[in-house]
Amino acid sequence: MTKDISAIRTDFSKKELSKKEVSDNPIEQFKIWLEESMKAELLEPTAMILGTSDLDGNVTQRTVLLKAYDNNGFVFFTNYNSRKSKQIGVNPNVSLLFPWYGLERQVSITGIVEKVSNAQSIKYFLTRPRGSQLGAWISNQSSVITSRSILETKLEEMKAKFGKGEIPLPDFWGGYRVKPISIEFWQGRANRLHDRVCYTLENEDWGIERLAP
Repeated sequence: MTKDISAIRTDFSKKELSKKEVSDNPIEQFKIWLEESMKAELLEPTAMILGTSDLDGNVTQRTVLLKAYDNNGFVFFTNYNSRKSKQIGVNPNVSLLFPWYGLERQVSITGIVEKVSNAQSIKYFLTRPRGSQLGAWISNQSSVITSRSILETKLEEMKAKFGKGEIPLPDFWGGYRVKPISIEFWQGRANRLHDRVCYTLENEDWGIERLAP
């Protein structure tokens, strides 16, 4: 018998979130929550859902990994020929979502994307495992392929091409920075009366408001 999914529910009760207790700086508040998610050993705490759209309003989402953050924004890396990159190219307005369900939390961000410097992309690329470096060269991300064997063949070709030498950064691969406009912290509470604190950028200063659940 198939379970009735409408009956699936969890009453959240682990923590609470108060506007009076959060940091004045949302990046500092994000740091606190990210560190708590890592301490709790949540699965992939740096995973974030990136939402992008084209000029016709068609929205797509996928999970990417946060690789750096500071007061200037949140950084991830990808193929510049991918669908996400093509959408970013025509519409730099995006969203991010960190789903930290193990702590009954999520952080949602809206912002504008810009490319990071080539130097920053190179610096990060050189820290990647060799297999991941090769993978960046192999995949024409988001394009149609007929079988996995095509990727495996290309992998062997790239291994032979670069040998044991240093693998350079592909010119079609690099980083993006999401410069936040709003950052909302959501904490699950009992009876669906969740705590929501939203920071909004106003003339280079962050305003803070509590939102109804």
